[in-house]
Amino acid sequence: MNNLSSWRYTTLGILITALAIFVVVQMLRIQLSPQAQALRDKGELYSGAWTTLTPARGQIYDRWGNLLAGNNTVYEVGIVLAEIENPSTIALAMNAVVDADYDEVFSAASTLASDEAVYATLARFVTEEQKLRLEQLAEEMEAAYSNRGDTNRPSLAGITFDPRLQRSYPEKDLASNILGFVNWEGQGFFGIEEKFNDDLAGSPKRVWIPFDPNRVEEFPEVPEGTSLILTIDRTIQAEVEEVVESAIKESGSDSATIVVMDPETGDILAAATSPRLDLNEFWRYDEIFVDSTPFNRVVSETYEPGSIFKVLTMAAALDSGAVKPKTTFLDTGMIEIGGTIIRNWNSGAWGPQDMLGCMQHSLNVCLAWVATEVGANLFYQYMQDFSIGHLTGVDMAGENPGRLKLPGDEDWYEADLGTNSFGQGVAVTPIQFVMAVSALANEGKMVHPRIVLSMISDGRQYNTNSRISGTPISAKTAQRITDMLATSLETESSDALVDGYRMAGKTGTAEIPTPFGYTSNQTNASFVGWGPVDDPKLLVFVWLEKPTTSPWGSVVAAPVFRQVVERLVVLMNIPSDQMKVELLGSQ
Repeated sequence: MNNLSSWRYTTLGILITALAIFVVVQMLRIQLSPQAQALRDKGELYSGAWTTLTPARGQIYDRWGNLLAGNNTVYEVGIVLAEIENPSTIALAMNAVVDADYDEVFSAASTLASDEAVYATLARFVTEEQKLRLEQLAEEMEAAYSNRGDTNRPSLAGITFDPRLQRSYPEKDLASNILGFVNWEGQGFFGIEEKFNDDLAGSPKRVWIPFDPNRVEEFPEVPEGTSLILTIDRTIQAEVEEVVESAIKESGSDSATIVVMDPETGDILAAATSPRLDLNEFWRYDEIFVDSTPFNRVVSETYEPGSIFKVLTMAAALDSGAVKPKTTFLDTGMIEIGGTIIRNWNSGAWGPQDMLGCMQHSLNVCLAWVATEVGANLFYQYMQDFSIGHLTGVDMAGENPGRLKLPGDEDWYEADLGTNSFGQGVAVTPIQFVMAVSALANEGKMVHPRIVLSMISDGRQYNTNSRISGTPISAKTAQRITDMLATSLETESSDALVDGYRMAGKTGTAEIPTPFGYTSNQTNASFVGWGPVDDPKLLVFVWLEKPTTSPWGSVVAAPVFRQVVERLVVLMNIPSDQMKVELLGSQ
């Protein structure tokens, strides 16, 4: 190697070494400088920041995957005060596009930027369409006035859009009483949204977010909240809600409530009541639910059920052996229990009756006598076994346990045994009574009402299990009472009869208690039934509150039961009794 080349390599080595020393010195100078220390104190030296990420709220589906509750992207519209050029233009645009108050927006946009005032919020929950309109206005103003020297030119400079998720309900008021709603702050109220609020909301996570776009792969993922699949069938729910509305109109009732359950699994296929709320406009709650009206009568409202309660009284009597189906009773039209005279619904005397006749003619006197044959202690033990006076534990918020007075309570009297036997002086919720009656339709096994079919968390689906809550009566008793009630409907040619399907059921008419005693001017009309009796696939409960066209459950509630079942057998593809006979004969 000649001397010239050696000199060049030596010079290049010196330059590279000097450059490396310079870079190291600069790095040390920056790290040790007062400015760097100030950034460290503020936590801003490194490219990133700590922030709390809120997961997307879990979604809610019906049993077939139809979306009942989801999430939409909305925007918070704000302004960076230092960038504002024309507060008046911003106020006018916000008023025109999102209906924001002009004076409030103008005042916020006129605030001078300072260390304490950097940003102001103008509107929350602005839709995608409204955001696009504001952006379009901003572009049009920029194109039209950017070349002018006027410092007061129309401008939307300073406006920002911060995306966030808002709860949405694509079916509006469908199943609203079951679902509940989520408010502006993300808190669930009523129904499923309140009961499962923590699961649906998920767990917020505090994470470090790098500012460097080249490190975007380091952006952490936060799993969304748990999603729920309900037992509700969207189509059946819609059909039953339609029946509810027509029943209110035709009977002149204050409200109507209908529950449809699979008596074998406990799956609630529909639970419809009134009034209902478009959940996308939850802020109208106070307008619709006035005078302490419960959001969901199915679980929150108690009432005295009247004669439908007789199915439980007769079941207890048959199961305990206090009476048999052929036991006879001489109905003289009145009976005294605990010093109180009890009469029949028409104040008439019906003469000799067996137990079928007592149920068919819905005789208060006979059922009160039956209760005395069972005895107070055993009667109330059976009622508690049927879960009367207890919470069912159904997965909807706001459940009411009802009230069953018991011997030994300060307000229980011997006469209560007689009146309770036909459903007066005892308070139940629709869901509670449906659960009790499931024992009659399900071979003596009382099934727990189920509203959540599955939960989806972290990409995995967890199915819930059907549960038996007790066996208050034997399978033999359940079959006896089912046959008795089916025969009763057929004998009296009830309006509840469904062509082609043998159903069991009972009407109920109850006087309504007031501070001054019971009034016969207003009633609660009910019907409960199940079938087909050879293999029950559905249990239907109907309650009409204060009907005006007729006070009797046999007149206003029984036809509603028929209307519901006529739709259900089609939607659930339940073959008629004759079709099943033909299918069995062809095998």
